[in-house]
Amino acid sequence: MIFSLGGKNMKKVSVIVPVYNVENYLEECVNSILNQTYENLEIILVDDGSKDSSGKMCDVFTQKYENVKCVHKENGGLSDARNHGLANATGDYIMFVDSDDYLPEDSIRPMVEEIEKRDADYVVANYQNCNDDGKLWEKPVFNLEKYKNFKVTIKDYEDSFYIMNSAVWNKLFRKSFLDEYKMQFVLGVPAEDAIFTMNCFIKSKNVYYIPNVVYYYRQRNSASSISTSCNIKYFNGISKAYKIIYDLFKENNELEFYRFFYAKSMTYIFYKFVDSVLLTDEERIEILTTMRWFYKLSVELDVPACQESLGLIIRKIINGDYRDTIDICKVIAEVRTYMPIEIKETMSKPQREMYSKMMKKD
Repeated sequence: MIFSLGGKNMKKVSVIVPVYNVENYLEECVNSILNQTYENLEIILVDDGSKDSSGKMCDVFTQKYENVKCVHKENGGLSDARNHGLANATGDYIMFVDSDDYLPEDSIRPMVEEIEKRDADYVVANYQNCNDDGKLWEKPVFNLEKYKNFKVTIKDYEDSFYIMNSAVWNKLFRKSFLDEYKMQFVLGVPAEDAIFTMNCFIKSKNVYYIPNVVYYYRQRNSASSISTSCNIKYFNGISKAYKIIYDLFKENNELEFYRFFYAKSMTYIFYKFVDSVLLTDEERIEILTTMRWFYKLSVELDVPACQESLGLIIRKIINGDYRDTIDICKVIAEVRTYMPIEIKETMSKPQREMYSKMMKKD
């Protein structure tokens, strides 16, 4: 069905929401989609074998609202849930929303307007972090008016990558574009968003950024997230995912742009390693051995660390000085336990000035 608003046809947007054990967040998430100013929505809830009441909550939504449908499946992980959502989507455009996050009420409308006006493959928008209780952080992630209606291109390394995060949820994709290139989420590895978005970016011909805040991303800081996600299996998966992304850029002769993805990833995964305080020393050595190839790329690609101290540690990893690296990481981890989550997040990301330094001069 195509709705009419102000004399214009409204194309359908399929909003895919993977659901797994989020009974405390799901109602806020779904209601924020239902309350959008843009009306022609298809909401696809993919219950990935939830063990709490999330699955039943999905059924209640489908009974109450005609534009909500639910897919129940055995647990297969986030990528598999999103792929099921894509297989069931009938809209002209696709948006992904994680079930513990939520949207401002005017999120989808400006993205649809931009993607149609620009005939874009997809649109990237601004977003804002919030605490576990939903309280918004002070500023949006990209507080940059200069990038209003900015055309994102793989050739504009510095500006494009600064606003080109690897998440899928602050973007609106044209479904025909995803279908043309048979875009799917890779199963069995973390960083599934990064693989998907970087593949889309390489294949795309027309991508635009708008400064509107369209997404509220919840920073959940429960202790359980450390013990469950940042283990050996996680880091082995990250190593595989980063190799997939590296090969993707290399095969498409875009290693110059990959340097900017690498700079962000190198910093991110290092602090993930630091904050994984439940790892034993033996497990840490195994992880550093597995990830050494990745840190060696910093030399090959001529990518500086975002902090001088981090550069010294990475050199130790490259040289195989794992015991020294572990001792230093334990000290950093102790200091970070006293930091507010906003400061920790800032510390874990390359700053704008770093991207400028990375620009190669002719």
